[in-house]
Amino acid sequence: MKKRQKVFYSDINEALSKKIYLNVNHLEKGHYVLEIIHKQKVIKKVTFKKR
Repeated sequence: MKKRQKVFYSDINEALSKKIYLNVNHLEKGHYVLEIIHKQKVIKKVTFKKR
């Protein structure tokens, strides 16, 4: 049986600061893809695995 992949999406209207924190301690073990998007284009794509 395959696990279903969860998709998280967030829309931020206005950033309060120039820092963004991603707390991976609360993520489940597995493979993740982080995409940074500007004006509907992916400017940076990072993949990582939590063990």
